Amino acid sequence: MTALLPRIDHVVINVRDRLDEAAGQYRRLGFHLTPRGHHSLGSSNNLAIFGSDYLELLGHEPGRGEQRAALWQTPVGLSGLVFKPPASADFAAELQGRGVPAEPPLEFFRPVALADGAREARFQVVNIPGAVANGRVFFCRHFTPDLVWRDEWRTHPNGVRGIAAFVIATDDPERSAATFKRIFGETAFAAIQGGLALAAGEATVRLLHHAEVARRYGAAVPGDEDGGERMVALDLRVASLATTRAVLDGKASVIEESDRIIVPADAAFGVALSFQP
Repeated sequence: MTALLPRIDHVVINVRDRLDEAAGQYRRLGFHLTPRGHHSLGSSNNLAIFGSDYLELLGHEPGRGEQRAALWQTPVGLSGLVFKPPASADFAAELQGRGVPAEPPLEFFRPVALADGAREARFQVVNIPGAVANGRVFFCRHFTPDLVWRDEWRTHPNGVRGIAAFVIATDDPERSAATFKRIFGETAFAAIQGGLALAAGEATVRLLHHAEVARRYGAAVPGDEDGGERMVALDLRVASLATTRAVLDGKASVIEESDRIIVPADAAFGVALSFQP
């Protein structure tokens, strides 16, 4: 397999059985969410669609917690880092050839109600088990991208245009980068203050020491549960910080700085949200 360029497809926030509450809060924070979707596998979601990526609130409705039960074992909060796959039909096998513990491809769908009738959004995912503790890393192929990236869902009152950074707190960035390096190559990471960075399309994946995460985000990040790895923060690009500030006014106890506004994890279902131009 030729060099694989990392590109973030979407990020997942696990909200378990609190989808209605989470969707309500994210709407108050200025996100324009899609209507509730229901996967053929049993989970449900609401999405915030951006330019080339999106944010997924993933959970289950009452009585469906036994389906995909393993998903609900991770902490409430940022729980999924999802990359775009190459066009190769044998992608999972090629990853396995690189020593990556890729699972066989899994296909599923969810109905989408549109003005001209109901259709099915179809997906194929390749999971990479064990890549990050307390979370999932996988690749998602969209067979029907026109049912996800729709213009009527891309404009948000808070001005968010896309994901700028995905932050993983770790006690050992080099160890945490091991599986990613087998996927994307040894030279894919750059050293930065307090950790490592992986350029991923228009975004960056940052593997940061806990102390560096504390320096950058303070008490806004969720508490570490086991002293190891945890997905903790998202940096989001906005069109205008003034617009974002006006939308967030009174909606949460935010941290305001000259070049960004942070919504703490306890107001965003377990993930610190940093809004910045």
